[in-house]
Amino acid sequence: MAEQNSTNEIKEEKTEEGEEAVLARHRKEKKDIQAKIQALKKTATKGDKKKKKDVAEEIAKLESEIEAKHAAELKKIQESSSETQKVSDQLEDISLDGKGEGKVTKAQRRRDKKLDQARERLQLIEEQDKANLLGIKHLETQKIKSLLAKRNLTFFEVPSDGNCMYAAIVHQINRGGVAQSVQQLRNLAADYMRSNMDDFLPFMDEVENEEQYMKYCEDVQRTSAWGSQLELRALSQVLRRPFEVVQAEGRPVVIGEEFMDSSCTPVLLTYHRHMYGLGEHYNSVQPRPAGDDEDNSQ
Repeated sequence: MAEQNSTNEIKEEKTEEGEEAVLARHRKEKKDIQAKIQALKKTATKGDKKKKKDVAEEIAKLESEIEAKHAAELKKIQESSSETQKVSDQLEDISLDGKGEGKVTKAQRRRDKKLDQARERLQLIEEQDKANLLGIKHLETQKIKSLLAKRNLTFFEVPSDGNCMYAAIVHQINRGGVAQSVQQLRNLAADYMRSNMDDFLPFMDEVENEEQYMKYCEDVQRTSAWGSQLELRALSQVLRRPFEVVQAEGRPVVIGEEFMDSSCTPVLLTYHRHMYGLGEHYNSVQPRPAGDDEDNSQ
């Protein structure tokens, strides 16, 4: 019996060391990610809009991956702690030699210490979860949900891959029977902007001359560069459709008001500043499911 308890003690020490190592590694990995993010930011040359957006996408991806990885490992620790609690309850009154009922053994003290540490970690996780509910991303999402609910609508999420604005438009106009693809919309926007440079260049802070402007149009057409109000304006003119962009703060932005009439429903998008790390994002909308009584007024 003593030999068995001794073996259990050794196993517990190894498990405890493993858990502490995981937490230490998390701290180091977060520090390394922050260093990598700072290095990536320095590669975003001023005036290079495409590079800036690529860097933002890479940063968002790094942050998302490390958060998911750490969450999975913390969950595993939580499950392990639950199993340890069961074993602790069963061995609560057992001593090394089987005598002295109720005596707290060295192994028991180790188990108690381990459980206390696990409880502290779980408390920190719960506190972080509560903090996330008050975070800027959550508040923005709830505000937009509330605005959409008043129209009996909800999000239709599209991937955050640089094509989100175009994909959201495709979702909207294809539902209305107009067949278009993301690439077709990029072609239309780029061609219109090339032919109407004077309507766009004065509003582009990072583009200083015609050569840079044409390079910008080339990126619109041939890369996954993020779309902006400039491209929305171009597409509004080409499609002869108004666009309405719902956002958390301020009134909805309407582009192409000259096409607004009772026979033409606006293409409705949502604009998120904080949904994906440093990157801005567009989503489409869809009818709110019947019976969906989620409180969106928070």
